[in-house]
Amino acid sequence: MRKNRQTGLKAIFILGFLTFFMAETKGQQAPNILVLIADDWGYPNAGVYGDNVVHTPNFDRIAKQGILFTKAFTTPSCSPSRASLLTGQWPHQLEEGVHLKGFLNKKFPNYVELLAEQGYVTGHTKKGWGPGTYQLGGYEHNPSGPRYPDFESFFKNIADDQPFCFWFGSHDPHRPYKEGSGVKSGKSIADVKVPAFLPDNAVVRSDILDYYDEIERFDSDVGKILLILEAAGKLDNTLIVITGDNGMPFPRAKANLYDAGTRVPLAISWPARIKSGQLCPDFVGFIDLAPTFLAAADIQIPDAMVGTNLLPFMTGEKVVARRDKMFMERERHARVREGNVGYPSRAIRTNDFLYIRNFRPDRWPAGDPEFGSVRFGDIDKSPTKDYMMTHKDDSEVAPFFERAFMKRPVEELYDLRVDPDQLTNVVDVKRYAAVRRKLRKSLDRWMEETDDPRVDNGGDYLEDYPYQ
Repeated sequence: MRKNRQTGLKAIFILGFLTFFMAETKGQQAPNILVLIADDWGYPNAGVYGDNVVHTPNFDRIAKQGILFTKAFTTPSCSPSRASLLTGQWPHQLEEGVHLKGFLNKKFPNYVELLAEQGYVTGHTKKGWGPGTYQLGGYEHNPSGPRYPDFESFFKNIADDQPFCFWFGSHDPHRPYKEGSGVKSGKSIADVKVPAFLPDNAVVRSDILDYYDEIERFDSDVGKILLILEAAGKLDNTLIVITGDNGMPFPRAKANLYDAGTRVPLAISWPARIKSGQLCPDFVGFIDLAPTFLAAADIQIPDAMVGTNLLPFMTGEKVVARRDKMFMERERHARVREGNVGYPSRAIRTNDFLYIRNFRPDRWPAGDPEFGSVRFGDIDKSPTKDYMMTHKDDSEVAPFFERAFMKRPVEELYDLRVDPDQLTNVVDVKRYAAVRRKLRKSLDRWMEETDDPRVDNGGDYLEDYPYQ
């Protein structure tokens, strides 16, 4: 009897020790999660994408060390874009989280919160989720984690065996800029490649160089964080994501469903698991990041997260279905229209086409021409905007002004095979009728499957959500 009791106690001791050992081992192996996100940094403004004017050595390093994505898309507005990243859901599924300056309800699973529950030390610096009032969603701190003055302050308190989850949210390259900073840094306006949706002149070129100057500052800050990790020997087991939250802050870019507003740089590395030198030409979105982080940490992905876990694809563990399209959406951005209404739109992007549906075409997509002291307020104030408004009647500027500022039809269709810059709407061209029907049907199906309030042209209650 006594022998059996001793044997039982020994078995319990061994089982307890193994459980403890396995927990410790799992804790040591769990990857750190580091998100480095720029504010208003659009594709393809990075050296590794072939932009020879802006210098992004640290982004390029992570891209070469891991995987570079060429078709990463998100919502063209800060708060809903960041909400989608945190929750793995489409913005229209997040109630008040669909808008800029709303709030994100804590009832929606958030990868940062889920990691914290499993022992991760979490934190953020500078711009986390937002702008908005996170307290209204039931959070005690920003949904991206408790606030720290910088990464170094956060990192020095992390024990060697503690996994961490950190969000570095730069304010760059958000406007305003120090006008002329790009030229003063030594760059030449002659080297700038002006996007086809903007007029090409010295004012716009200099403005783009100022934007580049702030991208480089973001990249420099990224480099400092990488040095801290490298010095601590933590780089190999850290899953690093570098991206921007929406497109560049120029007319017809940010706050628009064209590529210039929704397509963003994205590179991911995790030397311990992800093979270096990979290039991904498939469609991915911010909805895919939260489930990927949880899978990397071996945490069950909530059913509410509709994004795709990218880990099997990135690690080569198994072939996963390739996504051949991406959906985008837009609701209210800034308070720039009478009645505080937005410009609700949805879009589907394939390799060959971009189809957009504008649900309220009677409204101004860039904001009301006059709203208090603000004109066309969904376009950030800038030298480029001022120039286009001042010269809108000039023959060389008028077409650009029309596309960026004026009202748009219910439907837009762009053939990217011949019009990659999405300048010519072919929705009424007869030979595109079949394509139009197919994309419209696919967009309708997605909206129905994801319970989009705008199905059947509804959803006006979304406009009643507060703008804090």
